[in-house]
Amino acid sequence: MRTMVDTRETVAMDHDDQRRLQPAQKTVPIVAASAVASDAATDWIDVCAVEDVPLQGARVLRRPRGGDVALFRSAAGAVFALLDRCPHKGGPLSQGIVFGERVACPLHNWSIGLADGQAAAPDVGCARPFALRVSAGRVWMDATELRAGD
Repeated sequence: MRTMVDTRETVAMDHDDQRRLQPAQKTVPIVAASAVASDAATDWIDVCAVEDVPLQGARVLRRPRGGDVALFRSAAGAVFALLDRCPHKGGPLSQGIVFGERVACPLHNWSIGLADGQAAAPDVGCARPFALRVSAGRVWMDATELRAGD
């Protein structure tokens, strides 16, 4: 089965807390098959270019089932993927502040490790990490993981 990712840019608009129109957060819907590569055990899907994820920022991948996936990029250029939901109160991690290889949840400032999704002590919890690899300037993710619900 092939899966396709639609990475076309659209400028969506949304309202902020004061009902002012603002640009909505950048998202990439995962629709259904463009580039898929396989190795022994994994079907990898090309989700975006590395430069599509801002340094010390995030980009959201919409999944047909399950929660959204947040792609993060550290100041050093490393790319990570976590379920876009803080283990504490479900805040959108993609809207948090990236520092080093951690992200601060925008709701209650929990510090979540980008590599493993673990909350820093004394907090306890884990945001689900997703497998990815970077090759030739592109971010590839496990197609089976992306299709699975949570």
